Parts: sequence; C-alpha cells; structure tokens
Amino acid sequence: MRIGQGFDVHAFGEGGHVMLGGVRIPHDRGVEAHSDGDVVLHALCDAIFGALALGDIGRHFPPSQEQWRDVDSRVFLRHAAGMMRDRGYAMGNADVTVICERPKVGPHAQAMREIIARELGCDVECISVKATTTEKLGFTGRGEGIAAQACVLLVVA
Repeated sequence: MRIGQGFDVHAFGEGGHVMLGGVRIPHDRGVEAHSDGDVVLHALCDAIFGALALGDIGRHFPPSQEQWRDVDSRVFLRHAAGMMRDRGYAMGNADVTVICERPKVGPHAQAMREIIARELGCDVECISVKATTTEKLGFTGRGEGIAAQACVLLVVA
C-alpha cells in the first residue's frame, strides 16, 4: 500500500463558474489559474503523485508550458491514474475536502464522486468528497479563494 496527500489553492478572479471535481458549478467568480483551476482534481493528482513518489502536478504539467492553458483538469487526473496503473497500483480510496465559504459543495458532491471514480477506474464507494468552511477566517473565509486537500490509499492491483 502507498499513501499520498495533496493540497491545492486558487484565488478567485473574473468569471461566472468554478470547476470542482470535474463539475462546472455556477458562481459569481471564477478562479485565477493556468488550467481550468479545478482544486479538487489538482489536489487529488498531487496525492496520487505523492503516493508514487513522483513529485507534484507542476512537475508533470508545468504552468510555464502554454499547452496546459485552460486545459480540462481531468486530463491531469487521467495521466495520474495511468501512472498509478503502470506501476501496478489501484485506488484503494480517496478522501477529498474542499475548503471554502462559497460555492456550496454539498449539492454537487455526488456528481464529483462519480466523475472522479470513472476517471480513476474505481467504484464510487471508494471516493469521498466533502467540504468545510473556515468560519469566515483566512483567505477562504474572506472569499478570496478556494482550496482542497486530498488523501489517497493506493493498493497493489
């Protein structure tokens, strides 16, 4: 078994939606990011790369490379999942926490779970997506940005 953890954060900026777990969620702001800024999938990729001791998402998809501009973060997750499988592992489980005051994550959590499970090739029961606030403290509490953390357990396939 291998365990990995990941974290990602993006500042809010111009726009009318955020991408979370592959789901387009209407919001009065967008995020400032090179790709689509999906903090859920970025944190999850970092957790998988960490479990495999392969660095972080920036090593695999450098923001300095124009080819990754505005790309759908499911591309990153598919790459991480392929590396996981190529090394003989499968997803045991993944636990993701979104940290924000808004948008509300709960109504979209099941759709995120289903997308993540499909991309990772595992049962939806292996994927947890939940949210918390920071009780209006810090940058997320002030509505300046959004963050996510993820933990994964990889098992021998």
